[in-house]
Amino acid sequence: MKTLKTLSIIALIIISTNNIKAQTTKSKETIVIKTSTECNMCKERVEKEMAYTKGIISSSLNVEKAELTVVYKSHKTTPEKIRKTISDLGYDADDVKANKKAHNELPNCCQKGGMSH
Repeated sequence: MKTLKTLSIIALIIISTNNIKAQTTKSKETIVIKTSTECNMCKERVEKEMAYTKGIISSSLNVEKAELTVVYKSHKTTPEKIRKTISDLGYDADDVKANKKAHNELPNCCQKGGMSH
């Protein structure tokens, strides 16, 4: 009986230690993504989508630099998934090209080169 009690206590300690390790490895990361965004409408569109994207803590688009800074939970999403989400909105995201159909559905000012027309 004493052995069973000791084994139970050891098992609880191991489980508790593993849970603590799992929680400490869940960290937040920051990434800056170069986009093909053009204007403040783009900023609203991208930041709104990021707010509803799993794992995103915050995002901020610098329109002048066309750079999106994203703070995300690395255990919930990846830079590749974030770039894909931006592409699916119709914008380039680093080396990931914009989804053509989504890009063509953007207002003219939001399309690549749209503000220079």
